[in-house]
Amino acid sequence: MGVKVTALSGGVGGARMLRGFAALEDVDLTAIVNVGDDDVIYGLHVAPDIDTVIYTLAGQEGLAGWGVRDDTVAVMTALDRFPIDTWFRIGDIDFATNLFRTARLQDGWTLSQVTTAEAAVFGVEVTILPASDDPIRTEVHIPGEGWLPFQTYFVDRQHLSPVDDVRFVGVESARPAPGVLEAIEDADLVVIGPSNPPLSIWPMLAIPDVADTMMEARRVVAVSPLIGGRPIKGPADKVMEGLGLPGGTAGVVAAYDGILDEIVVDPVDASDSALDLGVRIRVLPTRISDIDAAAALASRLLEE
Repeated sequence: MGVKVTALSGGVGGARMLRGFAALEDVDLTAIVNVGDDDVIYGLHVAPDIDTVIYTLAGQEGLAGWGVRDDTVAVMTALDRFPIDTWFRIGDIDFATNLFRTARLQDGWTLSQVTTAEAAVFGVEVTILPASDDPIRTEVHIPGEGWLPFQTYFVDRQHLSPVDDVRFVGVESARPAPGVLEAIEDADLVVIGPSNPPLSIWPMLAIPDVADTMMEARRVVAVSPLIGGRPIKGPADKVMEGLGLPGGTAGVVAAYDGILDEIVVDPVDASDSALDLGVRIRVLPTRISDIDAAAALASRLLEE
């Protein structure tokens, strides 16, 4: 048994962080993955963050970080002929994954059981845990318009609409999936990946007992998703601003109020290391689009 690392992951950034730890020897890695992005599309249960993690760890992720590389679109092409809105595009291999998930859930499997089976099919040996087996659905509030499901906002609207509130429908009655709290409690290191704090990580922290368990963990480190105050991808800075959080590193720390021991920022933000935010601030390269860079960062994160 190596160093026990538990990572909270959502989106492409979180998946790439996991890939770095998975490349290291003597690391016992567990990934806890956001399920707030899950939805029912074309009658299928889609779980974008779970699939992104598995495809990435299998080395099969698409060039943009999501979907399957070189996937075909025969099913979508056929669907386009029908009177149905096809704004949510799914590749053929991805369709097979979602068909399998939906069928097994209808047979009474839990999302955890489906995820374990999916990981095995793709040859992924990392322990991957959905944050909850219960349905949690992220919704965003658009000023003057109201609440939108996450996928409508993120994919259909291309995350261009301003957001002034978020909520996680169903989270009050949700429970952590089996093994989630134990993975946090037993970890030598808990890492929050460079994911959008309100949209990717808050849905997990909102599950009863998860945030409290994080506060009691041995060591919790967040990798900032912002470089120079902006994310490489996605709307993290705009969403954080819309929710009233401070800009830059201070906003990321505030988003995880009371949970962090450390935050890692990119050398672009080295001056932030002088800030008094109540946590240790480390300066390390956080651009991890390739596996070598991700592994180098993961290795440094293991250093106390």
